[in-house]
Amino acid sequence: MHILVFGASGGTGQQVVKQAIERYGYDVTAFARNPDAFPLEHEKLHVVKGDILDYDSVVEAVKGKDAVISTLGVNELKPNTILSDGTSNIVKAMEQHGVKRLVCETTLGMGETRQQIGLFWNLVLIPFVLGNVMRDKERQEQVIMESSLDWVIARPAGLTDDALTENYKSGFSPKERNLRMRISRADVADFMLKQLNDDGYLRQAVGLSY
Repeated sequence: MHILVFGASGGTGQQVVKQAIERYGYDVTAFARNPDAFPLEHEKLHVVKGDILDYDSVVEAVKGKDAVISTLGVNELKPNTILSDGTSNIVKAMEQHGVKRLVCETTLGMGETRQQIGLFWNLVLIPFVLGNVMRDKERQEQVIMESSLDWVIARPAGLTDDALTENYKSGFSPKERNLRMRISRADVADFMLKQLNDDGYLRQAVGLSY
């Protein structure tokens, strides 16, 4: 399998690339704005230069791939549509080339999981700090859900750099309260890679936490 990873330079993205090669033996193309600064090297890894807001570079990268994983994130707190516009380009390119499987990372707190992230997030962080980010993530999810793709959306709790455990909760009820509200990027990558060959969560948005 040859997979394309958007957001490959980020923490979760690097874990996806590393595990895809080392644990599954996949060929991986990493999409990066600055390929020369990409920290990983391997004979099965190909790093291409591109910008998610540039459709031409996105569609060229998607061509010939078997599946796409997106771990895109932004640091911009001002109003923007980077994630939703970039994801729209990814979806359009995948539909154009007939690449069906998309696994995308967003965050716990989206949709019906909003009630699980606590009062501080809902009353302080989202209204006064992260509102613009969350609104664009909502648009991002909507783009995916309205597509013709075979998609899975991963909604992880707070991300850590802890080790891979493969022992985490996924697909829990919105009423679930016995959550630690954190999960390692390595375990998020593990979940996302497993969705490439598993239809158990097909066309679902799935919460992830310990």
